[in-house]
Amino acid sequence: MSEPRLVSTAELARALGLAPRTIQKYRKDGLLTPDLESIGGHARWNVERVREELRRIAAERRGSR
Repeated sequence: MSEPRLVSTAELARALGLAPRTIQKYRKDGLLTPDLESIGGHARWNVERVREELRRIAAERRGSR
C-alpha cells in the first residue's frame, strides 16, 4: 500500500472548495494539523484525512446545538 499524496495548503483548499485562508485559520485555531510541516514551515496535507476530520468537526457541532 502506498503512502497518501500530500498537498500544499492551496491544493487542499481547492480540493475542499475552501479558501486557503480558511485552512490557515483552522490550523491556527488548532482544528486542523498538517500531516507534515517542512523546515520552512510549509504545511502538507492528506486531503482525505482532512475531509474526514472536517466532517467529524461538523457533526460534533451539529450535535452540540
